[in-house]
Amino acid sequence: MQPTATVLIYSDNASTREQVRTAAGRRPAADLPPVEYIECATMHAVLKQLDRGGVDACVFDGEATPIGGMGLCRQIKDEIFNSPPVLLLMGRPQDAWLATWSRAESAVTLPVEPVGFPDALAALLRTRLAVEA
Repeated sequence: MQPTATVLIYSDNASTREQVRTAAGRRPAADLPPVEYIECATMHAVLKQLDRGGVDACVFDGEATPIGGMGLCRQIKDEIFNSPPVLLLMGRPQDAWLATWSRAESAVTLPVEPVGFPDALAALLRTRLAVEA
């Protein structure tokens, strides 16, 4: 098992990024390594980080502006080979069809819930880290 897992958080809202970090904590599940977070507030910063590699999972804010997480998710799935799995934060449960369109591996609604969110993130990390092992 690697020493840390890297999670990229994309949101133009610092409070949303903090909600993600707080809900998942340092280790979203006991069987996973500690998590290191990379925070990005712009699409450009996300693409730069993904080009560097080493990201195990992404959390994208579907409500971010001017570029929403759903469109960004679809873009990275089209343009980045073996892109990391994405957990999408949606404003409404009715937007689940858009999460499917974006090709996100998982989606939860805002605000970030400290009960369900760590489980959703842990599932993505388990899948990614098992593939890399």
